[in-house]
Parts: sequence; structure tokens; C-alpha cells
Amino acid sequence: MKRFLIRVGINAVALWVSTLVVSGVSFSGSGDSDTWTARVVTIVLVALIFGLVNAVIRPIVKFLSFPAMVLTLGLFTFIVNAFMLQITEWIAEPLGLAFTIDHFWWSAVFAAVVITVVSWVLSVVLPDDD
Repeated sequence: MKRFLIRVGINAVALWVSTLVVSGVSFSGSGDSDTWTARVVTIVLVALIFGLVNAVIRPIVKFLSFPAMVLTLGLFTFIVNAFMLQITEWIAEPLGLAFTIDHFWWSAVFAAVVITVVSWVLSVVLPDDD
């Protein structure tokens, strides 16, 4: 359970940093009326959805895109990650979560790169006890 909470926290921080760095990705709600607590809850819920999407759909997509990954020497992984981020947005929208991506190509791709880097750094820094 501790490991799961750490992963959700890492995903939440990575998603939050991506909204700060990439202009086309945001946790925009109804404007200035968003409270700090509502934003944190939204970020954590989107991180949970992102984790579920990565756990369920990503292995299938990575398997099907294996030839493209071999041809691009792994760079296609960023496109797969951007697709997982886009699926997260599609799921979050009907749930009433204010997570938006303006364009797949560049906003989602750059956000996927940022999320990958931030997640990797936090995974190295934070303990991963089993």
C-alpha cells in the first residue's frame, strides 16, 4: 500500500509540474473560484486515473507499437506516453475533473517528456520499499 501511495504521489507531482512547464496542459477549473484543496484533490484523482491507464492500457499499446519502437530506437515511447496522457484526459472529462490538453501534438508530447523526466527523478530520490 505504501508503494502505491508513493507512485500516486509521484504521478501527481509529475502531472502538476507538466502543467507548469507546458502551456497547453492545465488543471483549469471554473476560474479563480478553485480552492487550493479542490485543485489538490483534482490532481490526485487525475494521477490515480493516469496510474490506472498506465497499468491497464499501456502494456497493450507498447506491445502493439513494438515495431515502431524498434525503428525509432525507443523514441516512440514518448508518443505512447502522450497517448496515455490523452486517454487520461478523455476519462477525466466525463468525471468532472478539470484536466485539459489543448493539442496532442506538441502539448501532450512535451507533457509526456516532462512527466517521464520528473517521475524518473522522483523515483530515484524517493524510497521504493516493497
